Amino acid sequence: MQFVSTRGQSPAVTASEAILQGLAVDGGLYVPAWFPHLAIESLLGATSYPELAFEVLAPFFVGDELEHDLAEICVDAFDFPVPLHWYDEKQAVLELFWGPTAAFKDFGARFLAASMQRLLEKRNRKLTILVATSGDTGGAVAAAFHKRPGITVKVLFPKGKVSKRQEKQLTCWGDNVEAYAVRGTFDDCQRMVKDAFMDRRLVARHGLSSANSINLGRLLPQMVYAFHAALEMFVRTGKETTAIIPSGNVGNSCASYWAKVCGAPISRIVLALNENRPILDYLHTGDYRKRPSIQTLANAMDVGDPSNMERLTHLFGSHEGFSKEVSAYSVDDETIRKTIGRVHAERSYVVCPHTATGEWVRDQVLASGPTVVYATAHPAKFETTVEPVIGCEVPVPVQLSALFDKPSSCREIEADHTLLFS
Repeated sequence: MQFVSTRGQSPAVTASEAILQGLAVDGGLYVPAWFPHLAIESLLGATSYPELAFEVLAPFFVGDELEHDLAEICVDAFDFPVPLHWYDEKQAVLELFWGPTAAFKDFGARFLAASMQRLLEKRNRKLTILVATSGDTGGAVAAAFHKRPGITVKVLFPKGKVSKRQEKQLTCWGDNVEAYAVRGTFDDCQRMVKDAFMDRRLVARHGLSSANSINLGRLLPQMVYAFHAALEMFVRTGKETTAIIPSGNVGNSCASYWAKVCGAPISRIVLALNENRPILDYLHTGDYRKRPSIQTLANAMDVGDPSNMERLTHLFGSHEGFSKEVSAYSVDDETIRKTIGRVHAERSYVVCPHTATGEWVRDQVLASGPTVVYATAHPAKFETTVEPVIGCEVPVPVQLSALFDKPSSCREIEADHTLLFS
């Protein structure tokens, strides 16, 4: 399997090369040169999530130097449960928050870390990982790469624009993990990472790579739970499902579209947005323009220029093709609060602000047919928003409480990528 740049000006590479590079040399994002078709019948035979992950990902690693390590990587990365919470026979929530940092980012980060460690050992190399985060990515990457040999991690987050518990997850590691509070927005953090990658002197000196969803190694494993949820629904109902995905940088959504192309029994994918709506504007006008990000309750989705839009537009080829496959709805903060309250009152279930955007879409737009909402983070990470609405305390999962007890370390800087190396 080969991977090519969305911008078409870089040579094709293997999966391992794409994982180590992060960004293509022309500034584009790596995508599969073609998509394999995966037969549902063969995937239904998987007896565990790691086994399903291996079956889904194996075609992308044929002939790659990690081909014979892939099964071990999947067992290493996916050592936590991936349950669906069923409201009834055709409505479910895919709980993606049972990993070490209680967010869906744990899937991609742990797979990437396990892959990179093996590649670096094979090549006797060292890397510096740069990761911009609007909330959950940085914590997941820090946890996944903490104390892994040969790897330094620099986590960038917008100062004052993540929840206190999220910030704790970003700054509690030390050792090979450095945290930077950037005086700016998430888009500034993301721009700093891209600027660093375009600085060839820095790339050569520090061996830079990325752990954001611009990295292929983050995106491929996110295809697996799209298959997992759709297969569970197919077994239960005999029908394809509609996947409703809270979306910010659009990596999660892009991976689900890739899964759909590969044969996952998904009839439709719907993006649930907060008040940051460049994707919705593009659907309406055909003119994609990045916007300054708007701060909302669903802070991990506060993205004014989603980097994975480049992968989606490459996949669909034109605005017409994009519009046929992509639908999206925007949810404001007051509606998020009301939805958290409604779901708790009607379902006896607690959702985070991000998941609430998906629940609103399901309730208002997709009342019939099999639906799965992706629950992207544990509600205990957003207690200052959730608890006043539902009127009770949200129990903190064990993996989070362990992190909250650790000391923090962080450096505050301006939005200048050179300061990361000074």
